Amino acid sequence: MNLQDRIYILDGATGTALQQFRLTETDFRGKEFAHHPIPLKGNNDVLNITRPDVIRQVHQNYIDAGADIIETNTFNANTISQTEYGCVEWVSRLNLEGARLAKETASACKERKIYVAGSIGPTDKSLTLTPDPDQPTYRIVDFDTLANAYASQVTALIEGGVDLLLVETIYDGLNAKAALYAIAKVQEEKGTNLPVMLSATVNDKSGRTLTGQSLEALFTSLSHYPILSFGLNCSFGAKELHHFLRELAPRIPCYISIYPNAGLPNEMGEYDESPEFTALCLQNMAKEGLINIAGGCCGTTPEHIRAIANALKDIPPRKVPTSNHQLKVSGLDTVVVDKELNNFINIGERTNVAGSAKFARLIREKNYTEAATIARKQIEAGASIIDINMDDAMLDGTAEMERFVRIISNEPDIAKAAFMIDSSKWETILAGLKNTQGKCIVNSISLKEGEKDFLYKAKEIQRLGAAVVVMAFDEEGQATTFQRKIDICQRAYDLLTTQAGFTPENIIFDVNILAIGTGIEEHNNYAVDYIEAVRWIKQNLKGCRTSGGVSNLSFSFRGNNTVREAMHSVFLYHAIRAGLDMAIVNPAMLQVYDEIEPVLLKAVEDVVLNRTPEATETLISLAEKYKETKGEVKTVQQEEWRNRPLEERLGHALIKGITDYLTEDLQEALTQYSSPVEIIEGPLMKGMERVGQFFGEGKMFLPQVVKSAKVMKEAVHILQPEIERHNASGKNVTRRPRVVIATVKGDVHDIGKNIVNIVLTCNNLDVIDLGVMVDNQSIVKAAKEHEADIIGVSGLITPSLGEMENLCELLQKEQLQVPLLVGGATTSTVHTAVKLAPKYDYCVVSGGDASRTVGIIKRLLNDRKNYIREIKVEQENIRILYNQHQQKQISLEEARRRAPRYDWNHVEPTTFGEHNLLVKRLNLEDLVERIDWTPFFHFWGFKGIYPEIIYTNDEADHTYQAALDMLGKVIAGNEFDVSIIVRFFDAYSEYEDIVLDGQYRFTMPRQRADLEECLSLADFVIPKEKGIGSVGLFCLKVQDDHQCNDCRDFEHLLRESLCARLAEACAEWMQEQVNEGTHIIRPAFGYPTCPDHAMKKLAFDILDAPAQIGVRLTEGYSIYPSTSLCGMLISHPKAKYFSV
Repeated sequence: MNLQDRIYILDGATGTALQQFRLTETDFRGKEFAHHPIPLKGNNDVLNITRPDVIRQVHQNYIDAGADIIETNTFNANTISQTEYGCVEWVSRLNLEGARLAKETASACKERKIYVAGSIGPTDKSLTLTPDPDQPTYRIVDFDTLANAYASQVTALIEGGVDLLLVETIYDGLNAKAALYAIAKVQEEKGTNLPVMLSATVNDKSGRTLTGQSLEALFTSLSHYPILSFGLNCSFGAKELHHFLRELAPRIPCYISIYPNAGLPNEMGEYDESPEFTALCLQNMAKEGLINIAGGCCGTTPEHIRAIANALKDIPPRKVPTSNHQLKVSGLDTVVVDKELNNFINIGERTNVAGSAKFARLIREKNYTEAATIARKQIEAGASIIDINMDDAMLDGTAEMERFVRIISNEPDIAKAAFMIDSSKWETILAGLKNTQGKCIVNSISLKEGEKDFLYKAKEIQRLGAAVVVMAFDEEGQATTFQRKIDICQRAYDLLTTQAGFTPENIIFDVNILAIGTGIEEHNNYAVDYIEAVRWIKQNLKGCRTSGGVSNLSFSFRGNNTVREAMHSVFLYHAIRAGLDMAIVNPAMLQVYDEIEPVLLKAVEDVVLNRTPEATETLISLAEKYKETKGEVKTVQQEEWRNRPLEERLGHALIKGITDYLTEDLQEALTQYSSPVEIIEGPLMKGMERVGQFFGEGKMFLPQVVKSAKVMKEAVHILQPEIERHNASGKNVTRRPRVVIATVKGDVHDIGKNIVNIVLTCNNLDVIDLGVMVDNQSIVKAAKEHEADIIGVSGLITPSLGEMENLCELLQKEQLQVPLLVGGATTSTVHTAVKLAPKYDYCVVSGGDASRTVGIIKRLLNDRKNYIREIKVEQENIRILYNQHQQKQISLEEARRRAPRYDWNHVEPTTFGEHNLLVKRLNLEDLVERIDWTPFFHFWGFKGIYPEIIYTNDEADHTYQAALDMLGKVIAGNEFDVSIIVRFFDAYSEYEDIVLDGQYRFTMPRQRADLEECLSLADFVIPKEKGIGSVGLFCLKVQDDHQCNDCRDFEHLLRESLCARLAEACAEWMQEQVNEGTHIIRPAFGYPTCPDHAMKKLAFDILDAPAQIGVRLTEGYSIYPSTSLCGMLISHPKAKYFSV
């Protein structure tokens, strides 16, 4: 089967086909099951024995319809599923007969080769989800039981003659791991190597499985097996699965399959989608280059398969991307361990009974709820991998590992992280791996017990789909010198890659971080040997990763946290530079390298790098001195503002963004105010009102406001226990005004909305942020549920205006009587007055920037009736003026007469358009000098132009320095993905149309105002009757590889504003690469020169932009990531930008 040559066709639904035969209980029983005690109707697998003629006919019908691959009728032919029917002892025969029937029918086809796939269903018993929420550790079956069931089925299918195995309708990654584990074991025993296809089913339109995994995380969990294909089946119809496939295609380094349902079932549970529609949807996917194998699932018939085969027959298959050999692990989401993307991975260490006395106590007390909270807090603090260790003499470590992993696997905010299963006991490691659906890291194995034991464990870990940490131990013991470390690593590497099936990226070497500064001379070079061994591994064992447990390093200085923190920071600074990928370290036990006191830094660095013989003695002396003076130094440095009255201190802390004394000051406040709510509504809100006032007056800027908001959030968090006690006593709390805000459906832009959220929160408003891409029904529902005083919606692209109009109509219909604020780049007072206000007669108002929005909301809250009357009078005046202006528009014919006339008979030949461009992960250093900083400052609320503004405004300078620091970090870590595609086409114009390659037509609007010259972009392209020119299409993106934890956080807003500036710089760079010395413009779709966002869809299709550079388009034509551009490249001496 050569999947590189063409798209292969899979058969359709077996169940749907069987329904056409109207089989009875008698048919299902046949002679052999005539006296079976349990009804068998519905057990389709038993028909392999009782009605083989029917099963043969089903296979034949699909072959006649054009199927290249037919599935055996064995979806439920396993001991778990057959228990329900009392047919467990028949399982082997059901599979043998199912395989034989399919193979015989396939072999009878002489026109072409037909392949038989052994169908392996998921069973209805989940290994990840508990069937009883009150018993989170309970599972109906365990991993070994399910794996054994699969092994019996796989053995019979192979003996029956199938050509490949298909594990399908995967809803639980752990169930699928059990299937692959069984397949690997059986194939090893039998010496076979049948290809394996995997197909998942998504639970909802978020694209996650029933157990919560993203599709990429699921693939990561299962990618240890050499999979032939990965894809989707069942779930929804083809149309609904399209965008999931679009996201998968560029990321999955194997073939992709899709066999959807015939749409969604109707109210009678039947499928109505026509064969033609299903085929058309799959054809659209194929044209985007997304498919290698296609067929049908529930509701599809031979007619569907015939239509699909015909629709796809001349379309080339998807090209499989090459693997980038990154180490990927997963929980519910994928975690990439790659220094190119994230300089260093911190592994949370607090869920380790050896490293956390509190965690050990909670596990001993069986207090799993609190123990899970420790895991949760590590993830909230930024850990994307958590180390789980249950090795304690007073615990049954294996049982506790199973219990704890099962519990946290049902907690999505914990299960999203990847797990490092850490134990010195082999049974405990297996317990962790066999209860985790994601891809884990095993910590650890070594050559301590010899090669045979090492290989046995390594092969089992590989079959269970985990990466592995290898310690630098062998039969002689722990490696302490550089030479011993690298010798052991080379030996382990050779064994793992040649005999255990590991790829280098799934091998992590821990070359033993040992204690230094002990006073024992042979320990002095331990840190240097570790760092140099890491450097050697990165240079010689290509693709492997490195790790280590950092706390061992400073063991001899326990009790002196200042010195320990400095040692950890210095060591990590040098180890990361040598190539260290990850480490188990408590982030609280780290200092910023550049902020370590110079004297201490030198002393620590001398010890870590073993620079002088007396380094340890020097550090010991300094540590004692430091310990003695630490308290005294802090007392002397008391700030002057700490002597002010309590209210002033709290206000100062809010305005300056200081959290150091919050707990102390709030405890004092609790003794002076009668309730914690009075503290919030009194001094804290007064402080926040001053922040809001200063922001509105331009005396404070957004970076400072963000810091103030964080202080307020922290203060409320500190007071929360007291608030709950106060509420429990029955005392009422004043309700704050509520504002529901959202970015409308089809639009992914949220930065402006996030800024408004921050500023409104600072002004004592309760903000309910619904996020982006929010449909109107959800906005109205939230407004009702929260009894909103104001609704605010944002949109940055033109189609968002249409959604706002629809929202106004819905609000009018619901008679909600809540003012609606609209904002975003495309909104205006004119559009609001002319298009929105007439559709919702209560109140619609244009918001403007964040500071203006606050003023509008305050007036609506304090003087609603009069203010709404003012708004309506102003909007009526705007409508009158607008209608008068509209009458001055000229006809299209007149506008064409006023089009410019250019001499196309004497066009100078150029090389413009001869060179396409495809760039992935452009070096950011190429863009820095092209950044236009002035819009950056405007974004943050500063007035003025760069560079003058940084010399006249200290806060602007601080923000600029923060941006430069962040830019340096981003460049060093290659944290932004800047990618571009440009393709040129033969082009000509016809009136307002630009036609590319004689088939793709872009209609460019012409100016219709009463102007001397009325322009269209088509004017700058040679007319059809004059010849052929060149026009380019481009798409570019700047994407932050870091996930946003708090989209209102200063760092996130700073990164997002840098993305926006780099997108423009990228466009400049692109233009320089392709202009070939000519004058060109790059009008982007959705901007004033060509405001039709729908053109992006055609451009995306032509460029194959999603597959090429990883962008996607929403239903409303908003590009994700939002810092992306798509448009045209036009060369003409007179070409210019204008507004239509």
